[in-house]
Amino acid sequence: MPAEKAIISSLKAADQNEWRALWSAYLDFYETTLPEETFASTWQRVLDQSGSLRCLVIRTSDVGPILGLTHFLLHETAWNPKPACYLQDLFVAPQARGRGLARLLIEAVADKAHGLDCCKLYWLTQDNNARARKLYDKVAECKGFIRYDYTQTLG
Repeated sequence: MPAEKAIISSLKAADQNEWRALWSAYLDFYETTLPEETFASTWQRVLDQSGSLRCLVIRTSDVGPILGLTHFLLHETAWNPKPACYLQDLFVAPQARGRGLARLLIEAVADKAHGLDCCKLYWLTQDNNARARKLYDKVAECKGFIRYDYTQTLG
């Protein structure tokens, strides 16, 4: 499928099973499991267009299967009065890779961030995710930060 024929849209209620399958595959890639309540909560939050958590999906037609997804969210920052946009998850189904779909999803999130007057768009990836980093190095600048996760239980 040529990327220029792709259609990017927000999720619809009828997309739940396909969204769940793709997000599960993404979580499997990162060797992560989440409880059922998290799937249900995230689904409700990404459908709510008034919230800060958003989702875009990519397909070949309005009724075609979902080939990729991205979750992103807006948040305040102390460094700028405008919101920042964090691209949290980006996943393209294995059978649809190498066609420019991930880049189109990043560009779609960038368009949304621009339309929402965000001060920046950023994301994280594992240092060993060579395939993703090859794309990211073309569309963004690695700032050299190292992420730390607090190890004590919160909430």
